[in-house]
Amino acid sequence: MNLTISGHHIEVTPALKEYVTEKIGKLSTHFEDLLNAKVILTVERHKEHDGRKAECTLHMKGVDLFADASNTDMHVAIDEMVAKLERQVVRHKERQQNRAKDGVKHAAVS
Repeated sequence: MNLTISGHHIEVTPALKEYVTEKIGKLSTHFEDLLNAKVILTVERHKEHDGRKAECTLHMKGVDLFADASNTDMHVAIDEMVAKLERQVVRHKERQQNRAKDGVKHAAVS
């Protein structure tokens, strides 16, 4: 899997890059067809709030998934983003398995 990590108004340190790589890498335990992932880490500097935002687009065979999360701590934002992606990957995998089962049932009935 190709992983691209970039920062907007933030320097992506080796420790932060390693943390993101570890978290995104765990998604491949659910689904091996992950082709590439693009992660953007952002620091938002507004008068209303000073937050950290993490967003990711996963390109998989047949579908692209997107998730983002904001928090005052970048590590928490990354964790929340990965949790959202994990739910989407699991749901996608279940749908594929259900389609495969339905296809077998319809073929047997014919």
